[in-house]
Amino acid sequence: GDGDELWENKRLSDIIRVHSNVFWLLSKFYKRKKLYFIYGNHDMVKKNHKYVKKHMYKYFDERQKKDLPLFENIKVHEGLILRHKVNNYKIFLIHGHQVELLNNELWKITRFLVRYLWRPLNFFGLNDPTKTADSYHRKHAVEKKLIEWIEKENQMLIAGHTHRPMFPKEGEPLYFNTGSTVHPRCITGIEINHGQIQLVKWYINTKRDGTLFIDRKVLVGPAKLCQTPLAECYISKV
Repeated sequence: GDGDELWENKRLSDIIRVHSNVFWLLSKFYKRKKLYFIYGNHDMVKKNHKYVKKHMYKYFDERQKKDLPLFENIKVHEGLILRHKVNNYKIFLIHGHQVELLNNELWKITRFLVRYLWRPLNFFGLNDPTKTADSYHRKHAVEKKLIEWIEKENQMLIAGHTHRPMFPKEGEPLYFNTGSTVHPRCITGIEINHGQIQLVKWYINTKRDGTLFIDRKVLVGPAKLCQTPLAECYISKV
């Protein structure tokens, strides 16, 4: 979720044009059926299928002066469920804004305030109070509600929204958070591969000869995904 900043920016086409190389790579993943989208509060407009069809199916190629396929027939979901083919174990994926009134039911009001009030005031050093990622107390409130849902529904959950990476310790509720892709020093994410899950970061590192390269580091894990009912399971280290 929040793959595109559509509160501060009005037109998705502008984002696609400026970051055309990124969208080109994403379209290649989509054509190989390896890309799925969920929406967050900052790109909530994507819940509208007409918007998706108009702005995401195609893009305008300035060189060829015509529309070309981008994400044809794509569906943007509120959430996704990853299901293990063998043991039917499920992992629920959402952005995480759903537990906040201002960022869910009242998102249009919040978008208006961000776009026309708080964004201009940022230039004078005033912080946006609607940003969950910038408020420790709001982060904690969101995490508390998500964890309560996990315990009530007995369901493992991976979310985003707070920009705070989370990986539960043994015995804790199975709440994971992918972290942030807008941190100045690195991006973080959750990787699942061959029945194992881990929290990783990608960052700019330096070789001995002084050249820069993109490096990857495992922050937590890998840990085996539980294969028993969730009420009886925990994340076990490999």
